[in-house]
Amino acid sequence: MTIIPGPGLPFPEDNPDDSDTPNNAPSVIKAAPEPPDKLPRSGLSVRDLFNEMTLALTARPARTILTAMGTVLGVAALVATLGLAKTAGNQIVTRFDELAATKVTVEPNQSFRQAPGGATSAIPWDAGDRLERLNGVRAAGTKSDVDVSGQLARSVPVIDPLGQTEFQVPVIAVSPGLFQSARSTLYTGRFFDEGHDERADPVAILGPAAAERLNVSRVDNNPAIFIGDQSFAVIGILATTQREPALLNSIVIPNGLARERYSLEVPSEVLIDVEIGATEQIRIQSATALSPNQPEALRSTASAPPSRVRGDVQNDLNALFLVLGAVSLLVGTIGIANVTLVSVLERTGEIGLRRALGATRRHIAVQFLSESVALGAFAGLVGTSLGILCVVIVSANEQWTPVLDPWLPFAAPVLGAITGLLAGTYPAWKAASTEPIAALRGLR
Repeated sequence: MTIIPGPGLPFPEDNPDDSDTPNNAPSVIKAAPEPPDKLPRSGLSVRDLFNEMTLALTARPARTILTAMGTVLGVAALVATLGLAKTAGNQIVTRFDELAATKVTVEPNQSFRQAPGGATSAIPWDAGDRLERLNGVRAAGTKSDVDVSGQLARSVPVIDPLGQTEFQVPVIAVSPGLFQSARSTLYTGRFFDEGHDERADPVAILGPAAAERLNVSRVDNNPAIFIGDQSFAVIGILATTQREPALLNSIVIPNGLARERYSLEVPSEVLIDVEIGATEQIRIQSATALSPNQPEALRSTASAPPSRVRGDVQNDLNALFLVLGAVSLLVGTIGIANVTLVSVLERTGEIGLRRALGATRRHIAVQFLSESVALGAFAGLVGTSLGILCVVIVSANEQWTPVLDPWLPFAAPVLGAITGLLAGTYPAWKAASTEPIAALRGLR
């Protein structure tokens, strides 16, 4: 009888020890190892993931760069807008604080009741000269509203009945020092001086709004304006004023002229421009300097530090520019999501082949997520650099001090990576859910 050994049973001649074994001795049968129940799980190391990600991103560099441009522009816009908002806000707040911290005003105390027979206490006409003797005062000047009894202003000597040539324009009388204390600048011409004031010369300076209404744009041809029947030579046109916006829409004349023609009795208030740090000292000394006998008849005020207003201005600017940057970043996110999804559709055959060779759904998802995260992080880094460069260039052009939150250069690339993660979530899920058979057949 011929014995055919089954699986795991060796032939007698295959056993090297059969020559020494008696024919009647039982053979030792060794059982074959049982086949495993399942195949070992496939692995994807960090190195393999990095290599696959690098190959996928560098396979089509032009498309990768164009895809990253959306996030680059979004992050750059976000960094630039936040940086410019911080810089511009700092400039606004600094100037606002400096103007408020160096301003003192003096006016009559309405609650003061003078004793019968007491000396008349009011702001003197030489208030500017008295205050400028105080240590810490840069400039000082008086300002008063002039009552012209409803007379209209015009720039032509003859009234045209067919057209409007007369206007109601406010008239303000000031001392020469007010222009400096109000930090006014000229568009053209010159300011009047102490000589004009003492001689009561009929000269005037127009605010830009008043000059436009009266159709006066230059002073080299010696223009004249009329208030009622009184004529005034225009010697200057204001450009800006930082502390007295009422001047911009008014006709400004010297105190001496207002006293002579319109019987102005006393100035209404005094505006003082002081050195930084001397505000409180000048506020206390100014009333005594102007009215030594009755300083309580005058009221001196200094602006408090506008910390709340400063914070509101900064918050409003940040909120505005943050919204603009967020919209730009959203556009970049949609761009990455769109291109990543197209990449999944184009690489369906590759996905099917990887699944057939043992790649799990998790491996496919991690691969596509890593590609989109790397693309977002790279775009965030480039966008951060461009945004900071934009802030520096604009600040240098405007002669500002660039201000940037210290966390922003580090947070922006992370934000780009998070953008890539969010943008690649759906494409990665779609790639991981693709069946190997359907992928290899080119089905979607």
